[in-house]
Amino acid sequence: MTRIGMDVKLEATYGPPPWPDVFAALEEVKRLGLDGVNVRTLYEISPALDAGYLRDVRHKADELGLYLELGVGKVNPYMTAEFPYIRALGGGSYLAGMQQMIAAAGAIGVTNLWTATGGFKPALPGYYSTDRFRTDTTWPEQLAATEKFLRKLAPALREHGCRLNLETHEEVTTFELVRLVEAVGPDVLGISFDSANVFVRGEDAQLAAERAAPYVHATHLRDAALHVTETGISRFLTPCGEGVIDWEPLLATLLTANPDLNLTIEPIGVIRAEMTLHPDDPVWLAGHPDLTPGELARIYQAAHAYQGLGLDELRTPDPAFTHDIFATRCAAHLRAVLAAKETA
Repeated sequence: MTRIGMDVKLEATYGPPPWPDVFAALEEVKRLGLDGVNVRTLYEISPALDAGYLRDVRHKADELGLYLELGVGKVNPYMTAEFPYIRALGGGSYLAGMQQMIAAAGAIGVTNLWTATGGFKPALPGYYSTDRFRTDTTWPEQLAATEKFLRKLAPALREHGCRLNLETHEEVTTFELVRLVEAVGPDVLGISFDSANVFVRGEDAQLAAERAAPYVHATHLRDAALHVTETGISRFLTPCGEGVIDWEPLLATLLTANPDLNLTIEPIGVIRAEMTLHPDDPVWLAGHPDLTPGELARIYQAAHAYQGLGLDELRTPDPAFTHDIFATRCAAHLRAVLAAKETA
C-alpha cells in the first residue's frame, strides 16, 4: 500500500514551526493518521548529530509505524555560506559536515535523503528571491559548481548506501536536475518531486513529472492555484485537489516509475506562499533555456481555467488555515485518487 506522510521543518522559512521538537512532530503526524515523515535536516534534530539521540528518533518513528526520511544541507557552493553550522560541524569543511550528516543518517538506516540546489528569500524583490538570478555569478556556473560538489559527496553516499534526492526547488528545473542525476550517477542521486514548485520555473506539473519520474525517490506534494496578474503568473499553494493539478495521471506517472514511492505532503499554514513567473520579462525568459512556448501555454491555460479562490483571498493570511488542515485535506484527496485507481 502506498504510504502518505508529511514534511516536517523544525526551522521554518515562514514563521515559527508548529512543533516544539521532532518527537512532538512524530506524535502529531501519527495523530493525523499519516504514515511517515521527512524531517528537513538532520541538523534541526541534533546539531551535534548525537548518535544516541538519532537512534531514539528512529526508534520512535518505528514504534509509531512511521516511515522516516531525512534531509541534509544544500549542495550549491555559491550559497552554502548561508549554513555556517554545517561548515562548523565539519571543523571548517562544509564537505566534511555534509559527509558527517550522510554517515549519521546511514547509521540509523535512513538512506533516502533530501537536498536542494538553492534557497528562497521571500524578502527580496522579484526573481532575485531565488539563487537562479544571482548577479555575482550565473546559473550555469552554479550548476557546474553543484555538479562538482555532488561528485565529491558521491563516495560517502556509496559508502553509507544513501541516495541524495535533489528537490524540484524554486530555483531549478527538472531538465537541469535530470542532467545532474545522469552526470553524477542515479545510484547516489535522485529527485525529490515538488509538484507545486515546478510551476515557478515555467513547468507544467504533469510534463515535469514525466521528465523526472525515472529518478524520483521522494516527494513534496501540494497543489497550486494560478492567477494571471499585472506582473506575470502568480502561483499559490493549495491542498491537493484544490488547485490546477490533475492528480490521477500525475500519481500514475510517479508510481509506475517507482511503486514503492512514499507520497510526502509539504504543508503550509496561514499563508499561501505566492511566487511569480515573469514570462513577459526578457531576462526571466533568457534564464530558462529549456522552456518551450507549448509548456508555458499550458500554464496560462491552467491559470485561466482555475475556478478556486480569488487573488485577494489567496493573498490574505488566514490563521485558521493551519499546517494540520492543509496536510489532512491533501491526504484525503491523495487517498481518494489512489482508491479510485484500485477499484477502476
